[in-house]
Amino acid sequence: MYFGQSIITHTHMSDIIEKTKIFASDLLKNKLDPKYLYHNLKHTERVVKSTKELLDAHDLKDNDKEIILLAAWLHDTGYTTGTKEHEETSCDITNEFLTQEGCETQKIQKIIGCIRATKRFHEPQNIHEKIIRDADSSHFAQKSYVETSDYLKEELSLLGIANYTSKEWCNANIEMFKNEHQFYTDYAKEKWQAGKDKNLKKLIKEKKAEKEIAKKEAIKAKYKTESPDRGIQTLFRVTLKNHLALSDIADTKANILLSVNAIIISVALSSLLPKLDNPSNGYLIYPTIIFIIFSVVSMIMAVIATRPNITSGKFSKEDVKNKKVNLLFFGNFHKMSLDEYEWAIEELVKDKEYIYSSLTKDLYFLGLVLNRKYNILRWTYTVFMIGIILSVIAFGLAFHFNVR
Repeated sequence: MYFGQSIITHTHMSDIIEKTKIFASDLLKNKLDPKYLYHNLKHTERVVKSTKELLDAHDLKDNDKEIILLAAWLHDTGYTTGTKEHEETSCDITNEFLTQEGCETQKIQKIIGCIRATKRFHEPQNIHEKIIRDADSSHFAQKSYVETSDYLKEELSLLGIANYTSKEWCNANIEMFKNEHQFYTDYAKEKWQAGKDKNLKKLIKEKKAEKEIAKKEAIKAKYKTESPDRGIQTLFRVTLKNHLALSDIADTKANILLSVNAIIISVALSSLLPKLDNPSNGYLIYPTIIFIIFSVVSMIMAVIATRPNITSGKFSKEDVKNKKVNLLFFGNFHKMSLDEYEWAIEELVKDKEYIYSSLTKDLYFLGLVLNRKYNILRWTYTVFMIGIILSVIAFGLAFHFNVR
């Protein structure tokens, strides 16, 4: 790692900082429980980066800068043994490591003081503590705050510390932003506060959205409670939709056959028939007739498959009262006046059983229509296929015997 904008005015990193970086990185990579999705090496590196940014804005001695940076690297090493009193564990690890590296006792104590300053609710007493606290909470002002916050929520759940719902977590974060956290250094107040305020607005907006969703869910739940027949309604709606889709597919298949046969006949009329005037082409007469006849039959059958059947379009009041007429099908009412139809519909909606009976009839008769369509289409495709095969054979035989 290079210190282009360094906390140290030297052109190279001091040995103790480099060794500390390697030591802390190794601990957090290899000895930290993978359940720590937030308090891991990535978090430490983020704190170190923010620490450098703050130190570049402050006119401190090199020794002071080094103290704060070492604290940034080591402040979360205690998590390698668990969450309980992790700051004190970090202090113990720091003391042991830096003593082995020959660091002065007084300097080690200052570093430990910075680490203890990262405890929640601690009020910083000097610039060292202010910088490390601001660096440790710098993610509050970053664009990636929501993602980072979600990692912490998941970490708490995995470790069995706390399980928050989305609503509870949002409220806890808003409470933290408004009543607990603050930036202490002038630089953080000037450069980072705006980002923090922006993230707070996002949280408040999210909270409002959660309320709207909860309100809609409550209305939906109430509606479900008041509508025990919702499942039945869904059944009819989906089944009717499927029937109509199948009807559209049948019509599309019939239209394809109509188009193909129309093209075949037009080609035959324009290309083959004029040649039959010539006696030398007499051998083509029978294959051409077979070709055209099967195409015409296929077209007729395709038209029959899609030809609509219209019923009488009338009903009587007795039919409605006896529930004999299906008012949902236009063929049963298209000749009735608007007033008569409105009256009939009013009678229909008064009776739930009549509604379901009408829907059932609609499904049944649609099924009959589909059965008729698909049977005719099956025969149409069969006739078309046989016609093509026979025509090809007839043309082949005609050419063969004509050549002989």
